[in-house]
Amino acid sequence: GNPAKSQGGMNPENTIFAVNRLTNRTFNDPLLQYDIQHWPFTVIDSDRYRPKVKVEYKKETRTFFPEEIISMILTELKVIAETYLGAPVCDVVITVPSYFGYVQRQYVRDAAAIARLNILRLVNDPIAGATAYGIKKKRNEQRNILMFDLGGGVCNVAILAMENDVHTVMSIAGNNHLGGESFDNRMVDYFVQEFKEKYKKDLRTNPRSLFRLKKACENAKKTLSTARKANIELDSLLDGIDFFTNISRSSFEGLCEDLFRKTISLVEKALQDAKVKDVKIDKTQIHDIVLVGGSTRIPKIRNLLAEFFPGKTLNQNMNPDEAAVSGAAVRAAILSGDKCDEIQHLLLDVIPLSLGVETEGGVMTPIIERNTTIPIKISETVSVKQDEQSCVWVKVYEGENKMTPHNDLIAKFKFDEIPLTYDGVVEIEVTFDVDASSILTVSAEHKNTGKKKQITITNNGSRLSKEEIENMTGEVEKYRLEKIQRQKLASVDVLGSY
Repeated sequence: GNPAKSQGGMNPENTIFAVNRLTNRTFNDPLLQYDIQHWPFTVIDSDRYRPKVKVEYKKETRTFFPEEIISMILTELKVIAETYLGAPVCDVVITVPSYFGYVQRQYVRDAAAIARLNILRLVNDPIAGATAYGIKKKRNEQRNILMFDLGGGVCNVAILAMENDVHTVMSIAGNNHLGGESFDNRMVDYFVQEFKEKYKKDLRTNPRSLFRLKKACENAKKTLSTARKANIELDSLLDGIDFFTNISRSSFEGLCEDLFRKTISLVEKALQDAKVKDVKIDKTQIHDIVLVGGSTRIPKIRNLLAEFFPGKTLNQNMNPDEAAVSGAAVRAAILSGDKCDEIQHLLLDVIPLSLGVETEGGVMTPIIERNTTIPIKISETVSVKQDEQSCVWVKVYEGENKMTPHNDLIAKFKFDEIPLTYDGVVEIEVTFDVDASSILTVSAEHKNTGKKKQITITNNGSRLSKEEIENMTGEVEKYRLEKIQRQKLASVDVLGSY
């Protein structure tokens, strides 16, 4: 991404980043609206109530769904890998934030399909990091490992029990809107206000100025990981005004204090859910705390973790930027049939969010609770409201709220010609089956009539159709070929200058 960042100051409206924050959010989502204030590119609403990115390409206005942007990144990575290996790359293991829900994971699958990649497995970021850690630290006795993953956009916490070649995930917790980007935005807000007070001008009115300030804030944040003060020097930031200022580490920590505390709240939540053989564990039973993700370099984050785990040494031996991808490579090798003894292990993962159905009164009735080990198959009989046309809707939701309107609807299907009951309530046996790849199959049976329905959830209505994916595949390939042509022309120009 460095070449894109380098040209971003001259082309801010067409330089896209933090695209993961667009997935599974409606355009009017308050968190998305807050992010839009900090982005130099334009985000618009679509007829599906999903955000799209608007750019100018060859003097034409184009709009893209988040998964289209992600597919372009995957296509570029595919080309890099094929160039290095000298062979086609068709299969892939992709890491995702642990608190990505079912719908968000399906968006990633769509992006891979557009890039003509077959996903072998989606792996949670901290679990991938744990895999890389675990194969290097094999022990005969059980050790409880806490993976603290704080990256650019999300914060994930996972607690695992590792013994020999078995890695058992006990719990995961996460926040999809908490990471380095959040800390950058706090600093941007601070300096936008400072600039406004000094010069009575708003930097948010100029995308180029906003991009330059955001980049400078990110660099200042990195500097403050090793220094007590960072300078920001931006010539002609807006209307010819030079902006020279600085920020101390203590000021930065004050700006982000509540965000830093939220990361520790996730640690507490993961500990509350963690169990060994149905017995809860506490923080004194954590043997290793492993840091993953670039934002774990922030001194305040490390200090808070050290205070929370007194007497424990934070494990900083792994490269925080490469831990997850190293674990993904190990998982890909295993799934591809690599028999090397050094990497062999059994991973028992969990689902991040509860899965359930809507029952009478709009109540969320969980069928599979969060942090349940997968694969898993569970059946329950639930009471579903019947409408006046003798039909019953079975609605499948994901989330932790007790009421369904505050959770994510991921699928629904209808039973027709169900005999009317005196109270309008029908008993349905619902079965949820989640495989090791987190693919959910839902079946339901009305016992009185024997009617059955089954659905493997692959499209929740707001996602792309197969036809749209095929069309986008062609578009992405066209952009790739045009990029190759531009690179060839650039090379010819360089040679011609000699």
